[in-house]
Parts: sequence; structure tokens; C-alpha cells
Amino acid sequence: MTAIELINVTKVYRRYARKKQFATLKSALLKGSLIQDLQPDETFPALQGVSFKVSAGQTYGIIGRNGSGKSTALKLVAGITKPTSGTVKVVGRISALIELGAGFHPEISGRENVFINGIMLGLTKREIARRFDEIVEFAELKDFIDAPVKTYSSGMYMRLGFAVAIHVDPDVLLVDEVLAVGDEGFTHKCLDKFGEFKRRGKTILLVTHSLGLVERFCDEALWLDGGKVRGEGDPRRVIGAYLTDVERSEEKQLSSDEVRMSAPSDTAHPTPIEEPADMQRAVEGRWGTREIEITEVALKDGSGETSHIFQSGERMAVHVKVRAHAPTGDFVFGIALYNAEGVICYGTNTAIEQFMPEEIRGDGEVTFTIDSLDLVEGTYKLDVAVHNRDHRPYDYHRLLYTFRVKSRTSDIGIYRPKHRWQFSGTIKIAPHN
Repeated sequence: MTAIELINVTKVYRRYARKKQFATLKSALLKGSLIQDLQPDETFPALQGVSFKVSAGQTYGIIGRNGSGKSTALKLVAGITKPTSGTVKVVGRISALIELGAGFHPEISGRENVFINGIMLGLTKREIARRFDEIVEFAELKDFIDAPVKTYSSGMYMRLGFAVAIHVDPDVLLVDEVLAVGDEGFTHKCLDKFGEFKRRGKTILLVTHSLGLVERFCDEALWLDGGKVRGEGDPRRVIGAYLTDVERSEEKQLSSDEVRMSAPSDTAHPTPIEEPADMQRAVEGRWGTREIEITEVALKDGSGETSHIFQSGERMAVHVKVRAHAPTGDFVFGIALYNAEGVICYGTNTAIEQFMPEEIRGDGEVTFTIDSLDLVEGTYKLDVAVHNRDHRPYDYHRLLYTFRVKSRTSDIGIYRPKHRWQFSGTIKIAPHN
């Protein structure tokens, strides 16, 4: 049995702040169509020919970038808005965790709002009374339920809205990024409730940026991009394709940013030649005498391809092309790696590692290879430098090269050491799938 079905659905919104505005509803109606008569540049399609089907009892996830049409699809299923064309079918009672507490009145108490909101969601007054204590306990608002809602914090407000919506006992539950409604303990309680709904055979349509949540809960996933379907099916396969596309976009962006950095010159970097007085406070820039010049820096992955996106634990090689404008035997090459907050993760140079310089003349290349980039997910920047043994810089590139580390594990910190877990026979734990 099908619980939700969208058939070739298109949703077009009007762009505002255009010249062609209706002064009143009456004038809009007298003019006729609100959408069809507008020029293409006066509208934008939030969804374009989208079709998908969710079977009863299935948990179905929708993923995609901001503005991809995820929330629009959910609002169409909820009946909050209507499609411009196409068909939306839903079977059973719906509860939507979309705009939590949208019907709450700030001047009246939480108790009164629970009854009003419950009735709006399709419950009778008797059904609400029977579930009232459970709603209040779930929302953790026993001491505040008779206070006016306007005195609630945003977290309290959202928790109460969540608790009412989740206790409607719907056939179809619509969820749109509502897990940031409380502290970590409340989030776990929400996830447990989703798990309970799933075990009871309820249909769940989930829109979220949490890809781990989709992998954990969903039977199938849909990837929307620019209002169109890019992928559908097994969550791991769909998420994998989505992440590959995201990485490709990030790589393109970082590459374009690097154009001005790969062959920097005085005009490209109008920063002072003098070394900053306090290196710890130095910002992005370049300085030095240029007796030895860094002409190009490229980051390459384990396949030898130029990249700015690396998986945690992957090989990364920093290729530095240099040019000595006159032969010299006094030179040191250095590398430093920083996280996005400016904390140094690692730094070294050829003098520290006791390489003895003999001579450099003309063009050359230095390669610094990290066999296993054991960093947690995040954005990182590189310092690349060549100086003499007295630390006088020939060419210092400060925080000019950006790369990102990706990981499917949401650990914290900077360094991700190789590790393993072991458990005695008295501890039963399921292995990671």
C-alpha cells in the first residue's frame, strides 16, 4: 500500500521585489492567474517534475543542499501549499514536525496551547486530555505548563510543539530538521520516538542535513538538487553519490580560489615584503626577498591527482615549485598546517629534520608527502616557505592554500590517530555495519 505519492509535481514561486506587483487581492483576482502570466525571470521553480512513492510503514529520507526543494516537497505532502502542477496523494492522518508551535498563542498558557494545537492537528478534546500528561512529561515542562508561552525560551517553545505533534499518533509523520529542539538528552529522546514509530509500522518522511540519520533510520532516500531528482533508492548509495557531488563542487570552488595563489606575484598579493613582527598574529599574505621564489604549490591525492578534498587517512603530497634567481647553498624549506581556527596542527622544515643544504640553482621542485592524513573532518590551511638558516624569508606564503578533510566519522579535535576498540566477553555490543 502506498502512503505518499508525488506524480510529476512542479511548484513555482513568484519572485518578489519585482516591478509587477498586485496592490490588492481583488486586483490580483481581476488580473487572472497569479503565476502563469508572469515572465520567466519573475518566477522560480522550487520543484520541477518530481515523482516519488513512499510505501506504508516505510521511513523515507530526502537529502540535498539548501534551496534544493526538500522543505517544499514536505510542505506539499503536509498540505501547507499546493503544487503548481502534478499530483500529491497522501493516505492516513498526518502530523508534521515542520514549523513547530506555529499555532501557539504567546499570551495564553502552555496548557491551553496544547489543547488548541492538538485540535488543529486533528485530535478531539478528550483525546488530548488523555495524552496531556504524557505530552507535558515528554516536553519536560511540568513546572512551566501553566505559564504564558511568551515566557518560554525558544527551546521550551519548540519542545512543546514537538511533543504535541509527536503524540497525535499519526499514520504519516513528516519531519523537517527539528532535532535541534533541545539539549543532547532531548535529541536522543526524539530519536527514540522515531525508532518507536518505525517499529510500529508508521510512515515517516524525513528531511534532514544529517546524512548519518538517513543512513540509520531510512529504508530509502531521495536526493533533490535544484528542484529535480538526482538519485533515489538505497540510502548508502544515494548518500555516496550526493557526497561525491558535494566534494566535486567544493573542489571546483577551492580550485577557483587557488587560481590567485598557485602562481602568486607582487601584483596578485599586494602584501608587505617585510616579515610580520608577530608571526602568531600574521594573517594571509606573502613576504620575503624572493631570492628564491615559490612559483607554484599543488596538493595531490594518493592517485597523484591535484585535489583540495581529502578523506581522513588518505595520502596528501604538497608539491612546491621553486626558482633560485642566483645559485646559493643557504636555504631551508618549511611546511606548517593550521586548522580553520588558526591552531597549528603540525609544522616542520628541512633544518629541523637535519637535511643539509648544498646548492640550489634555477628551477626545482620539493615534495612533502603525508602518507596518512590523520585529521578529523574540517577545513585546513598551509604555510609554505623557503628561508635561509637564520630564518630570513626568501618567500613565505602564509595561509594561502586551503584543503578540506572529509570523514564519515563525527569525531572531534584535530588529530585522528589510528586506533581500535576491544571488549571483554561480558560486554555485548553490535559491530558497526
